[in-house]
Amino acid sequence: MEVEHSDNKSKAHDSAEVLLSECQRRALSEVGKSGQVSSVVAKDTISELVACVESNVAKELEKASEEITFQARIRTKMADLLENYTCADDELNSTEPHEERIWVSNGVQRKVQVLHDRPSSKIHLIQDFITEEECQAMEETAAPILHKATVADGKGGSKLSESRKAMQAGIKVPWDKEAEGNGIATVSRKVYTYVNHVLGLDIHEDGQEDLMSIQYTGRGDDDEEPDRYMPHCDGDCTGQQFKPGNRMATVVIYCTVPTRGGATNFRNSGLHIVPKKGSATFFSYIDPETMKMDSGFTEHSGCPVIEGEKKIVTQWVRLGVDKANPWDSFNTLGIKYSDAAKE
Repeated sequence: MEVEHSDNKSKAHDSAEVLLSECQRRALSEVGKSGQVSSVVAKDTISELVACVESNVAKELEKASEEITFQARIRTKMADLLENYTCADDELNSTEPHEERIWVSNGVQRKVQVLHDRPSSKIHLIQDFITEEECQAMEETAAPILHKATVADGKGGSKLSESRKAMQAGIKVPWDKEAEGNGIATVSRKVYTYVNHVLGLDIHEDGQEDLMSIQYTGRGDDDEEPDRYMPHCDGDCTGQQFKPGNRMATVVIYCTVPTRGGATNFRNSGLHIVPKKGSATFFSYIDPETMKMDSGFTEHSGCPVIEGEKKIVTQWVRLGVDKANPWDSFNTLGIKYSDAAKE
Protein backbone atom coordinates (compact mmCIF):
# COMPACT_ATOMS: atom_id res chain seq x y z
CA MET A 1 0.00 0.00 0.00
CA GLU A 2 1.31 3.43 -0.92
CA VAL A 3 0.43 6.54 1.07
CA GLU A 4 0.48 9.79 -0.86
CA HIS A 5 0.82 13.03 1.08
CA SER A 6 -0.78 16.06 -0.53
CA ASP A 7 -0.69 19.68 0.64
CA ASN A 8 -0.48 23.10 -1.00
CA LYS A 9 3.27 22.86 -1.55
CA SER A 10 3.16 19.40 -3.10
CA LYS A 11 0.23 20.39 -5.33
CA ALA A 12 2.13 23.48 -6.50
CA HIS A 13 5.22 21.35 -7.17
CA ASP A 14 3.22 18.82 -9.20
CA SER A 15 1.53 21.59 -11.17
CA ALA A 16 4.88 23.20 -11.94
CA GLU A 17 6.30 19.87 -13.09
CA VAL A 18 3.41 19.33 -15.51
CA LEU A 19 3.73 22.85 -16.84
CA LEU A 20 7.49 22.65 -17.40
CA SER A 21 7.36 19.13 -18.82
CA GLU A 22 4.97 20.22 -21.56
CA CYS A 23 7.14 23.21 -22.47
CA GLN A 24 10.26 21.06 -22.38
CA ARG A 25 8.61 18.52 -24.69
CA ARG A 26 7.83 21.26 -27.21
CA ALA A 27 11.37 22.64 -27.07
CA LEU A 28 12.96 19.21 -27.58
CA SER A 29 10.59 18.56 -30.47
CA GLU A 30 11.74 21.73 -32.23
CA VAL A 31 15.39 20.84 -31.68
CA GLY A 32 14.77 17.33 -33.08
CA LYS A 33 13.15 18.72 -36.24
CA SER A 34 16.20 20.83 -37.08
CA GLY A 35 18.61 17.89 -36.94
CA GLN A 36 21.35 20.15 -35.67
CA VAL A 37 21.50 22.91 -33.10
CA SER A 38 22.81 26.15 -34.54
CA SER A 39 22.86 29.39 -32.58
CA VAL A 40 19.76 30.54 -34.44
CA VAL A 41 17.85 27.35 -33.62
CA ALA A 42 18.97 27.47 -30.00
CA LYS A 43 17.87 31.09 -29.69
CA ASP A 44 14.47 30.38 -31.26
CA THR A 45 14.00 27.31 -29.06
CA ILE A 46 14.79 29.25 -25.88
CA SER A 47 12.40 32.03 -26.94
CA GLU A 48 9.63 29.48 -27.55
CA LEU A 49 10.34 27.79 -24.21
CA VAL A 50 10.08 31.12 -22.39
CA ALA A 51 6.86 32.02 -24.23
CA CYS A 52 5.40 28.61 -23.38
CA VAL A 53 6.22 29.00 -19.68
CA GLU A 54 4.88 32.57 -19.58
CA SER A 55 1.62 31.53 -21.24
CA ASN A 56 1.05 28.57 -18.92
CA VAL A 57 2.01 30.55 -15.82
CA ALA A 58 -0.45 33.28 -16.82
CA LYS A 59 -3.22 30.69 -17.15
CA GLU A 60 -2.38 29.18 -13.74
CA LEU A 61 -2.33 32.61 -12.11
CA GLU A 62 -5.70 33.43 -13.65
CA LYS A 63 -7.16 30.20 -12.24
CA ALA A 64 -5.64 30.92 -8.83
CA SER A 65 -7.01 34.49 -8.87
CA GLU A 66 -10.50 33.24 -9.68
CA GLU A 67 -10.29 30.70 -6.86
CA ILE A 68 -9.07 33.31 -4.37
CA THR A 69 -11.89 35.69 -5.38
CA PHE A 70 -14.45 32.90 -5.00
CA GLN A 71 -13.14 31.91 -1.56
CA ALA A 72 -13.03 35.56 -0.47
CA ARG A 73 -16.73 35.94 -1.32
CA ILE A 74 -17.53 32.85 0.74
CA ARG A 75 -15.39 34.14 3.61
CA THR A 76 -17.23 37.47 3.58
CA LYS A 77 -20.66 35.81 3.64
CA MET A 78 -19.61 33.53 6.49
CA ALA A 79 -18.21 36.56 8.33
CA ASP A 80 -21.63 38.24 8.21
CA LEU A 81 -23.17 35.20 9.89
CA LEU A 82 -20.31 35.04 12.41
CA GLU A 83 -20.87 38.69 13.35
CA ASN A 84 -24.55 38.15 14.16
CA TYR A 85 -23.94 34.88 16.02
CA THR A 86 -21.03 36.01 18.19
CA CYS A 87 -22.61 39.31 19.21
CA ALA A 88 -25.80 37.54 20.27
CA ASP A 89 -24.02 34.94 22.43
CA ASP A 90 -23.35 36.43 25.89
CA GLU A 91 -21.62 33.25 27.03
CA LEU A 92 -19.09 33.08 24.19
CA ASN A 93 -15.49 33.32 25.36
CA SER A 94 -12.63 35.04 23.59
CA THR A 95 -10.97 33.17 20.74
CA GLU A 96 -8.08 31.01 21.91
CA PRO A 97 -4.66 32.38 20.89
CA HIS A 98 -2.38 30.30 18.71
CA GLU A 99 0.71 31.64 20.48
CA GLU A 100 1.62 33.40 23.73
CA ARG A 101 4.57 35.73 24.19
CA ILE A 102 6.06 37.94 26.86
CA TRP A 103 6.64 41.62 26.16
CA VAL A 104 9.15 43.35 28.42
CA SER A 105 9.13 47.15 28.56
CA ASN A 106 10.75 49.33 31.23
CA GLY A 107 11.35 46.24 33.32
CA VAL A 108 7.68 45.21 33.30
CA GLN A 109 6.62 41.87 31.82
CA ARG A 110 3.25 41.58 30.11
CA LYS A 111 1.64 38.51 28.57
CA VAL A 112 0.71 38.85 24.90
CA GLN A 113 -1.74 36.54 23.17
CA VAL A 114 -1.21 36.31 19.42
CA LEU A 115 -4.59 35.78 17.74
CA HIS A 116 -3.68 36.50 14.13
CA ASP A 117 -0.27 36.83 12.50
CA ARG A 118 0.14 37.60 8.82
CA PRO A 119 2.66 39.95 7.15
CA SER A 120 0.10 42.71 6.55
CA SER A 121 -2.29 42.00 9.43
CA LYS A 122 -1.53 41.21 13.07
CA ILE A 123 -3.91 41.05 16.03
CA HIS A 124 -2.57 40.78 19.60
CA LEU A 125 -4.20 40.91 23.02
CA ILE A 126 -1.93 42.50 25.67
CA GLN A 127 -2.68 41.85 29.33
CA ASP A 128 -2.39 44.54 32.06
CA PHE A 129 -1.65 47.32 29.59
CA ILE A 130 -3.19 50.16 31.61
CA THR A 131 -3.55 50.85 35.35
CA GLU A 132 -6.62 52.03 37.24
CA GLU A 133 -4.92 55.40 37.87
CA GLU A 134 -4.16 55.85 34.16
CA CYS A 135 -7.77 55.06 33.27
CA GLN A 136 -8.96 57.57 35.86
CA ALA A 137 -6.76 60.26 34.33
CA MET A 138 -8.25 59.53 30.91
CA GLU A 139 -11.84 59.60 32.16
CA GLU A 140 -11.44 62.84 34.09
CA THR A 141 -9.86 64.60 31.13
CA ALA A 142 -12.52 63.36 28.70
CA ALA A 143 -15.62 64.03 30.86
CA PRO A 144 -16.17 67.75 30.08
CA ILE A 145 -15.61 67.39 26.31
CA LEU A 146 -17.53 64.22 25.43
CA HIS A 147 -19.67 64.45 22.28
CA LYS A 148 -21.41 62.11 19.85
CA ALA A 149 -18.97 59.93 17.91
CA THR A 150 -18.46 60.50 14.19
CA VAL A 151 -17.17 58.45 11.24
CA ALA A 152 -15.37 59.30 8.00
CA ASP A 153 -17.83 60.51 5.35
CA GLY A 154 -15.93 59.15 2.34
CA LYS A 155 -15.28 62.67 1.04
CA GLY A 156 -12.39 63.62 3.30
CA GLY A 157 -14.44 64.79 6.29
CA SER A 158 -16.51 63.22 9.07
CA LYS A 159 -20.18 62.86 9.99
CA LEU A 160 -22.59 61.39 12.51
CA SER A 161 -23.69 57.88 11.53
CA GLU A 162 -26.12 55.18 12.63
CA SER A 163 -23.25 52.69 12.24
CA ARG A 164 -21.50 54.17 15.26
CA LYS A 165 -23.40 54.88 18.48
CA ALA A 166 -21.14 56.18 21.25
CA MET A 167 -19.70 59.25 22.95
CA GLN A 168 -16.11 60.32 22.35
CA ALA A 169 -13.52 62.93 23.29
CA GLY A 170 -10.08 63.61 21.87
CA ILE A 171 -7.35 63.85 24.51
CA LYS A 172 -4.18 65.76 23.78
CA VAL A 173 -1.13 64.09 25.27
CA PRO A 174 0.86 66.39 27.60
CA TRP A 175 4.30 65.21 26.47
CA ASP A 176 5.95 67.99 28.48
CA LYS A 177 4.77 66.18 31.63
CA GLU A 178 5.96 62.71 30.64
CA ALA A 179 9.06 62.94 32.84
CA GLU A 180 6.81 63.71 35.82
CA GLY A 181 4.94 60.45 35.31
CA ASN A 182 1.79 61.92 33.78
CA GLY A 183 -0.67 59.04 33.33
CA ILE A 184 -1.89 60.06 29.88
CA ALA A 185 1.64 60.47 28.51
CA THR A 186 2.67 57.16 30.09
CA VAL A 187 -0.14 55.28 28.34
CA SER A 188 0.60 56.90 24.99
CA ARG A 189 4.29 56.06 25.28
CA LYS A 190 3.40 52.40 25.90
CA VAL A 191 1.36 52.43 22.69
CA TYR A 192 4.23 53.66 20.50
CA THR A 193 6.72 51.39 22.24
CA TYR A 194 4.59 48.33 21.51
CA VAL A 195 3.90 49.32 17.90
CA ASN A 196 7.63 49.74 17.30
CA HIS A 197 8.32 46.46 19.10
CA VAL A 198 6.09 44.59 16.65
CA LEU A 199 6.58 46.49 13.39
CA GLY A 200 10.04 48.03 13.77
CA LEU A 201 9.03 51.20 11.90
CA ASP A 202 10.53 53.70 14.38
CA ILE A 203 7.24 55.52 14.96
CA HIS A 204 7.41 58.80 16.92
CA GLU A 205 4.70 60.70 18.77
CA ASP A 206 5.20 63.91 16.77
CA GLY A 207 2.25 64.67 14.49
CA GLN A 208 0.14 61.71 15.68
CA GLU A 209 -3.59 61.82 16.40
CA ASP A 210 -4.87 62.55 19.89
CA LEU A 211 -5.82 59.69 22.14
CA MET A 212 -9.54 59.06 21.83
CA SER A 213 -11.73 58.28 24.82
CA ILE A 214 -14.83 56.39 23.65
CA GLN A 215 -17.74 55.47 25.90
CA TYR A 216 -20.67 53.13 25.25
CA THR A 217 -23.69 52.72 27.55
CA GLY A 218 -25.98 49.70 27.83
CA ARG A 219 -29.72 50.35 28.10
CA GLY A 220 -31.07 46.80 28.27
CA ASP A 221 -32.48 44.23 25.85
CA ASP A 222 -35.34 46.46 24.69
CA ASP A 223 -33.06 49.18 23.31
CA GLU A 224 -33.67 49.23 19.54
CA GLU A 225 -30.60 51.38 18.86
CA PRO A 226 -27.90 50.17 21.28
CA ASP A 227 -24.47 51.73 21.49
CA ARG A 228 -22.23 49.82 19.11
CA TYR A 229 -19.81 50.18 16.18
CA MET A 230 -20.60 48.36 12.95
CA PRO A 231 -17.87 46.52 10.95
CA HIS A 232 -15.26 48.91 9.55
CA CYS A 233 -11.55 49.33 8.88
CA ASP A 234 -9.48 51.98 10.66
CA GLY A 235 -7.25 52.44 7.63
CA ASP A 236 -7.10 51.15 4.09
CA CYS A 237 -7.89 47.42 3.97
CA THR A 238 -8.01 46.73 0.25
CA GLY A 239 -4.46 45.45 -0.16
CA GLN A 240 -3.19 48.63 -1.80
CA GLN A 241 0.23 50.24 -1.40
CA PHE A 242 0.53 52.37 1.74
CA LYS A 243 0.06 56.13 1.33
CA PRO A 244 2.29 58.26 3.60
CA GLY A 245 0.44 59.98 6.42
CA ASN A 246 -2.25 57.32 6.77
CA ARG A 247 -3.11 55.05 9.69
CA MET A 248 -1.42 51.66 9.80
CA ALA A 249 -2.00 50.37 13.36
CA THR A 250 -4.48 50.72 16.21
CA VAL A 251 -4.39 50.04 19.94
CA VAL A 252 -7.73 49.73 21.80
CA ILE A 253 -7.39 49.87 25.59
CA TYR A 254 -10.20 48.67 27.88
CA CYS A 255 -10.75 50.73 31.05
CA THR A 256 -14.32 49.74 31.95
CA VAL A 257 -16.03 46.63 30.60
CA PRO A 258 -19.79 45.99 30.39
CA THR A 259 -21.56 43.18 32.19
CA ARG A 260 -23.20 42.14 28.90
CA GLY A 261 -22.18 42.79 25.34
CA GLY A 262 -19.42 45.01 24.01
CA ALA A 263 -17.11 42.36 22.58
CA THR A 264 -14.73 43.24 19.74
CA ASN A 265 -15.07 41.14 16.58
CA PHE A 266 -12.65 40.68 13.70
CA ARG A 267 -15.17 38.80 11.60
CA ASN A 268 -13.00 38.19 8.52
CA SER A 269 -10.37 36.62 10.77
CA GLY A 270 -12.91 34.64 12.77
CA LEU A 271 -11.90 36.33 16.04
CA HIS A 272 -14.06 37.29 19.01
CA ILE A 273 -12.52 39.25 21.90
CA VAL A 274 -14.41 39.68 25.16
CA PRO A 275 -12.98 42.85 26.74
CA LYS A 276 -11.00 42.45 29.94
CA LYS A 277 -10.41 45.43 32.19
CA GLY A 278 -6.88 46.78 31.84
CA SER A 279 -6.04 44.84 28.68
CA ALA A 280 -5.45 46.18 25.16
CA THR A 281 -6.02 44.91 21.65
CA PHE A 282 -3.28 45.79 19.15
CA PHE A 283 -3.80 45.33 15.44
CA SER A 284 -1.71 46.44 12.50
CA TYR A 285 -2.76 46.61 8.87
CA ILE A 286 0.49 47.11 7.00
CA ASP A 287 3.32 44.85 5.89
CA PRO A 288 6.44 46.74 7.08
CA GLU A 289 8.55 44.98 4.45
CA THR A 290 6.48 45.53 1.30
CA MET A 291 4.38 48.46 2.61
CA LYS A 292 1.24 46.74 1.32
CA MET A 293 -1.94 47.22 3.32
CA ASP A 294 -4.19 44.56 4.82
CA SER A 295 -6.86 43.01 2.59
CA GLY A 296 -9.69 42.93 5.12
CA PHE A 297 -8.53 40.71 7.99
CA THR A 298 -8.47 43.66 10.44
CA GLU A 299 -11.98 44.82 9.65
CA HIS A 300 -13.59 44.93 13.10
CA SER A 301 -16.67 45.92 15.05
CA GLY A 302 -17.90 46.60 18.55
CA CYS A 303 -20.87 44.42 19.52
CA PRO A 304 -23.86 46.18 21.09
CA VAL A 305 -23.45 47.05 24.76
CA ILE A 306 -26.51 45.63 26.55
CA GLU A 307 -25.78 46.17 30.24
CA GLY A 308 -23.18 48.30 31.98
CA GLU A 309 -20.64 50.65 30.45
CA LYS A 310 -17.76 50.16 28.07
CA LYS A 311 -15.04 52.77 28.29
CA ILE A 312 -12.07 52.44 25.99
CA VAL A 313 -9.08 54.51 24.95
CA THR A 314 -8.05 54.24 21.31
CA GLN A 315 -4.85 55.35 19.61
CA TRP A 316 -4.73 55.32 15.84
CA VAL A 317 -1.10 55.23 14.75
CA ARG A 318 0.09 56.84 11.52
CA LEU A 319 3.25 56.52 9.47
CA GLY A 320 4.69 59.54 7.67
CA VAL A 321 3.54 62.27 10.05
CA ASP A 322 5.73 64.66 12.03
CA LYS A 323 5.62 68.18 13.49
CA ALA A 324 5.69 69.73 10.01
CA ASN A 325 3.08 67.27 8.65
CA PRO A 326 0.70 66.44 11.51
CA TRP A 327 -2.23 64.06 11.25
CA ASP A 328 -4.78 66.87 10.80
CA SER A 329 -3.00 68.14 7.70
CA PHE A 330 -4.47 65.06 5.98
CA ASN A 331 -8.17 64.52 5.25
CA THR A 332 -9.92 61.23 6.03
CA LEU A 333 -9.00 59.97 2.55
CA GLY A 334 -5.31 60.29 3.47
CA ILE A 335 -4.72 63.28 1.17
CA LYS A 336 -3.01 66.43 2.40
CA TYR A 337 -5.40 69.35 2.41
CA SER A 338 -2.77 71.48 0.71
CA ASP A 339 -2.47 68.95 -2.13
CA ALA A 340 -6.24 68.59 -2.46
CA ALA A 341 -6.58 72.38 -2.80
CA LYS A 342 -4.21 72.37 -5.79
CA GLU A 343 -6.31 69.87 -7.73
